[in-house]
Amino acid sequence: MREFYAAAIGFPTLFFTAALVIVVGFWLLALFGAAGTDSFDADVPLGAVGLGGVPATVAVSAVTLTGWFTSLAGSVAIGRLTGPGLVRTLLSVALLGAALLVAHQVTRRLVRAWRRLRPHEPAPSRLDFVGRTCTIRTGRVDDGFGQAEVAAQDGSTAVVQVRQLGGEQPLTRGATGLLYAYDDDGGFFWVAP
Repeated sequence: MREFYAAAIGFPTLFFTAALVIVVGFWLLALFGAAGTDSFDADVPLGAVGLGGVPATVAVSAVTLTGWFTSLAGSVAIGRLTGPGLVRTLLSVALLGAALLVAHQVTRRLVRAWRRLRPHEPAPSRLDFVGRTCTIRTGRVDDGFGQAEVAAQDGSTAVVQVRQLGGEQPLTRGATGLLYAYDDDGGFFWVAP
């Protein structure tokens, strides 16, 4: 056990041990609701280093944990194979770089596997409502006024602006209509009975 503690607080594992304490503290805060798991996503662009696709906190946690295990195992091995001196110092410096590289590569592979298992779903769009039926919520609908409630595929509902061309059967409160087009410029849906 003494060897474990010495390796955990010795060079180079000390850097990863300190980071691991911070990571564990963050996850405890997240567990009790004091922090969100996506708290740092906008601040840390991990896509440039191949770790995008998962929350930044998950990627950094995986790098930290993998680096800590790699550095700890390497420190124990170096301690058993060499005595104190220049060789041990040089091997420890090399271990720091190797632990960072191994942590990055392992995390990158885990992130890629995660993205394959959970493909990114496109964000909901207003165009998803085109072709759906709606219920009129205003007293009238014409070419300049109207609102309707429409249900999304996931069951949630939204109140949207609707317009109706003249000459069609007028829609009134409670009537069912079909959203057949979206007008980007006006920000409303065209509706028909």
